[in-house]
Amino acid sequence: MDINKFLKSTKGDGSVISDSAVEETMDNEVIQLVSFMLDDVEYGVDILSVHEILRYPEMTRLPNTPRFIKGVINLRGNVLPVVDVRLRFGFPKGNITDLTRIIVVETGGKQVGLLVDNVYQVVRIPVANVDPPSELITGVSEEFIAGIGRLKDRLIVLLNMSHIIFLEEKEMSKESSSFYSDNQ
Repeated sequence: MDINKFLKSTKGDGSVISDSAVEETMDNEVIQLVSFMLDDVEYGVDILSVHEILRYPEMTRLPNTPRFIKGVINLRGNVLPVVDVRLRFGFPKGNITDLTRIIVVETGGKQVGLLVDNVYQVVRIPVANVDPPSELITGVSEEFIAGIGRLKDRLIVLLNMSHIIFLEEKEMSKESSSFYSDNQ
């Protein structure tokens, strides 16, 4: 089974998984993901879209940005926007801890940081164990979800990075709100 065809037939453009992230191993295709936690839910992003993982640095907040844009950081001379994944998903603001990380990803030729509670591990999931998102999923907007991976007794929510990162104009104006009350 081709994961890209599978994801295209179920949700979005399949950008959660790149062609080279799918490997052939003993007649089973597998995908590799970097998994991270938000509350008690495990999420996964294509390992090939991940450039690096950072500890939480000093952040510069910007006015008049969507509330889920935590701010920007200086990453070796490059300005990198940081998306607070909790806020992007509509969850309550979380606390910054020693485990808080920024996953630097690239999608559509753009680099962005994803602020997450903690990075869990790199996982390999057989493509046959990836299901389309259920119509009953609540909490996270279904456009952000590319599929649900089953790995032994765990479920991992596979993310559609292009929908998380790229914003439509109407969403930008809708999400832009009280900068200081939401980003402090």
